[in-house]
Amino acid sequence: MSLEIVLFYLAAAVALAATGLTVTRTNASHALIYLIISLLAVAVIFYLLGAPFAAALEVVIYAGAIMVFFLFVVMMLNLGRDAAAQERRWLLPRMWIGPGVLTGVLLLEMIYLIAGSPAMSSGTPVSPKAVGIELFGPYLLAVELAAILLLAALVGALHLGRRYMRARREEIA
Repeated sequence: MSLEIVLFYLAAAVALAATGLTVTRTNASHALIYLIISLLAVAVIFYLLGAPFAAALEVVIYAGAIMVFFLFVVMMLNLGRDAAAQERRWLLPRMWIGPGVLTGVLLLEMIYLIAGSPAMSSGTPVSPKAVGIELFGPYLLAVELAAILLLAALVGALHLGRRYMRARREEIA
């Protein structure tokens, strides 16, 4: 069995473990961190399958932009007097063991792959230009609808956050 296949199954195991931990966490911040790790593992799988552009999009769009946005919304909605004490408990070193180990496994895989190992591939690489032509050609309506959905989510989060903050101010006063 080649090392690339072992790395593929290792990344798949990290993705499954992180996804399972995402679903079972009662703390929303911890669940989002595990979800980010799961998305990074999926990016490694894309890279191993010969789709480096899809892997980059996975990291930049999902693990980067959208998950950080979700994390900020969760943090914004969890403000209050007890938030500082609870955050101190969340930042204990033992809370970072699980995400740290899973991220370390993915980091080692990516270092090996970037260092010169040929990625597994069942076809030809897809260029960013080809992806753009497809997205903004026949799938233009889907792309625009996704953008509108994200904008609606942003406005909804702002509305909920403002109402929550107003209620907290009245409660404190």
